[in-house]
Amino acid sequence: MDHIQRARVRAGDPDAFGMLFDDYARAVYNLAFRLTGNWSTAEEVVSLTFLEAWRLRGRVAPAGGPLRPWLLGIAVNVTRNLTRAARRHQAALSRLPGEEAVPDFADELAGRIDDSAALRRLAAGLATLRPAERDVLALCVWSGLDYAEAASALGIPVGTVRSRLSRARDKLRAQAVAGPPEDPAAHPVNRAGRGPAARPVREDAP
Repeated sequence: MDHIQRARVRAGDPDAFGMLFDDYARAVYNLAFRLTGNWSTAEEVVSLTFLEAWRLRGRVAPAGGPLRPWLLGIAVNVTRNLTRAARRHQAALSRLPGEEAVPDFADELAGRIDDSAALRRLAAGLATLRPAERDVLALCVWSGLDYAEAASALGIPVGTVRSRLSRARDKLRAQAVAGPPEDPAAHPVNRAGRGPAARPVREDAP
């Protein structure tokens, strides 16, 4: 059946793309959220991934297995491009006069639902990885692709996937042993400079 789906996708069959979205949109979203830590960005990645898949449909090989690795490879590239664009945008904003920041509701909601400490540890660990290592980790560990599927998704040799994944695991293991960097906000200094100041207690706290 995979070759039939591939043929329909190559032909630009809208129903085939609808099935593709139903089958793999959640996998693309999960991958993007783990890479970015941002719900709204992950949703944008999903939209752009399937738009890019439509544009690249003629490159789908006639024979092969499920198209999940192909889509996740596109999602990795889309996420990387969005991240670069966000950095450039942030750099441009930093050169403008400061304005009061408007909180991102999606970030706030994610913070309420997910363990914020775990997200900080994850972000700290990922920050030690090079982009190529992070891509391989995301595909092999988070999305469950095998070495061959990840290699196909990224357009690199299987041996390169193995070596990048090994380096990524070594770096994350070292990060876990060292522990995350201490958050200065966790230990505010009082005005007299005599160490941590008492944090306010909510009245409804148990």
